[in-house]
Amino acid sequence: MTESVFIQPLPEGIAVGDSVQLTGAEARHSQVKRIADGESVIVSDGAATAVRGAFSAAGVQVTELLELPQPTPRVTIVQALPKSDRSELAVDLMVQAGADRIIPWAASRCIARWDKKEDKALARWEKTAFAATKQSRRLVLPEITGLLRNLTDLPELVPGLAGPQPTARLGMLHEDARGNFRSFVESAAGVEDIVLVIGPEGGIAPDELATLEELGGHAVVLGPEVLRTATAGAVALGAIGGLTGRWARLAPSRTDRAR
Repeated sequence: MTESVFIQPLPEGIAVGDSVQLTGAEARHSQVKRIADGESVIVSDGAATAVRGAFSAAGVQVTELLELPQPTPRVTIVQALPKSDRSELAVDLMVQAGADRIIPWAASRCIARWDKKEDKALARWEKTAFAATKQSRRLVLPEITGLLRNLTDLPELVPGLAGPQPTARLGMLHEDARGNFRSFVESAAGVEDIVLVIGPEGGIAPDELATLEELGGHAVVLGPEVLRTATAGAVALGAIGGLTGRWARLAPSRTDRAR
């Protein structure tokens, strides 16, 4: 059976033999799951450090320090705000499919508007991402940035898009594009980041598409079917996983020192 994953802060310099006490929501989660004494679990700080250990009511006794695998290339999804009933679905699916960074985007054709509800809406996305991370047994929480209002600010969020020699590849999913998604991904071999822009149900507006092209973006079509904005990101991440080495890393590896 797959080990349960708990995400909470870990002490600096944690070592084999130490004990980690689950706290707050994670302690309650362990009770709900009825984890037995001695059962192997993983505790991660959600960023750079994770441990495996034996569970008990007194704490998780650390038996291994784990080195977290880093997916290559990293994938950032710029997600136009879906309608409220599909917003959290989009985040949940993208996190399960492996998104490393999610940037909410207030596209001009979005029906949903955060307006004065930005903090509350962003908190819901973060809560959904946290739950999906644990459900999918991920050890690293994906980054969720603040709301992107102007596409010209995108290079500030993804520095690899800027400079004379960009280290990121930018693509826009567009149903009328002539570019092939497979060719786009294969042409990104060796880059550090793939950035995918997913428009709202009404599509990316012509002026927005022009701005993205000025940033070096390439419009590509994912497949013969037109996907909804809430599911397109997850499908694209699955395709990238199969076309690159991202899925080659299957599990965290053991290391002899804390990271």
